[in-house]
Amino acid sequence: MSRTPTDDISPVREASIGQRDPKRAAMSGWIGSALEYYDFALYGLAATLIFPAIFFPSENPTVGIIASLATYAVGYVARPVGAVVLGAYGDRHGRKQVLVFAMLLMGFATFAVGLLPTFGQVGLLAPVLLVVLRLIQGFAVAGELGGASAMIVEHSPDARRGFFASFSLQGTQVGSILATGVLLSLAAILPDADFEAWGWRIPFLLSALVILAGYYIRRRVEEPPAYQAQSESGETKRRFPLIELLRTYPWVVVRCIIMTFTNVIGMATLIFGVAYATQDGYGIGYSSDDFLWVTLVANVVAVLTIPVFGALSDKIGRRTLMVVGGLGGGLLAGGYLWAIDQRSLLLVFVCVVIVQGLFFQMWNATFATFFQEQFPMRIRVTGFAVSQNVGLMIASFFPSVFTAIAPPGSSNVPMVIGMTTFGICVVAAVATLLSPDTRSKSLEDLEVS
Repeated sequence: MSRTPTDDISPVREASIGQRDPKRAAMSGWIGSALEYYDFALYGLAATLIFPAIFFPSENPTVGIIASLATYAVGYVARPVGAVVLGAYGDRHGRKQVLVFAMLLMGFATFAVGLLPTFGQVGLLAPVLLVVLRLIQGFAVAGELGGASAMIVEHSPDARRGFFASFSLQGTQVGSILATGVLLSLAAILPDADFEAWGWRIPFLLSALVILAGYYIRRRVEEPPAYQAQSESGETKRRFPLIELLRTYPWVVVRCIIMTFTNVIGMATLIFGVAYATQDGYGIGYSSDDFLWVTLVANVVAVLTIPVFGALSDKIGRRTLMVVGGLGGGLLAGGYLWAIDQRSLLLVFVCVVIVQGLFFQMWNATFATFFQEQFPMRIRVTGFAVSQNVGLMIASFFPSVFTAIAPPGSSNVPMVIGMTTFGICVVAAVATLLSPDTRSKSLEDLEVS
């Protein structure tokens, strides 16, 4: 294995550039991810609970649900473009720079959603503007987790990369909790008519705070010392990262894309599952308030379990947790939908804790570190961002596919969707097993030219 200029950095040289600071990097990643994913999760919730009636009115409930979920998916279509552009910027110009830009762009787009006219006011222009802003959201968020987790991994001691990097994932769950909590509070306080008329806008307009907080938080963290050294050597400028990535690591990218399909667990439970439980066309009859609470509980449990699984991955390896979590969550996703079908809210809460709070978080807490370890520093943000966001782009259409193969009025919805989800998770688990477990390797050992 060949060496790169960063392998020969002496401790004195690294100290002159800057010291590793994993705690500050983890805190920056946690806070930044929480704020940015507040914006992104807010749209996902609104797409299932509010937007079908406001932006896509239709006499056919299936059409309205599919159209709204498709705009949710549109944000993921823009993510690969954002991954290429922002990944290259993060690899060539610094992790900190791309994180600041991504957060400011996300805050702007989400704030603008809160100002949009409805379908009843301007007709088709309303969903068109909604799609444009969702595209901007998708572009912006593509650089968030790749940049944040690269920053944390490169600041962390080798033996604790999994633990520290898990905090950026914990931040994404906190963002979802904030989004759910704000919507839940407003839905409880306001009459239904007021909530649909103007109350839903308040959480989006609060994103103005993200624009201010994001700049302050992200400007205070330093670049990792090893990255600074590699940047000064000119190593980060020698190629456009995407070209090198596709030329030298094509099968790694393919495997990571397939592994990302494990997100089908969340798509089946917290996206399609919410629509299945609350939309009139399916006739289950749960209220929006009920499933805002279900989503909130799932995310609270995830906040507690993510650092535990992150630390465990440093001890037993990343692959074990990713395979067990993916297969377990995929197998039980159908059981969660069955619980919805039984109209037992208590059973729904128990199932969502097991599926989303435990099994899926085994995978979710671990994948960011695992993906970062598959690529060398000079293309790490691009490798992670392209792999994750292409995978998520494909996975984002699963809820619409689920609605198409199990539309309102069909029978055996939990079995159809559950078996589909498990099959996808099996494919993702195979891709994980074909990838090397890099837990025991130092960052220097991962540097391959």
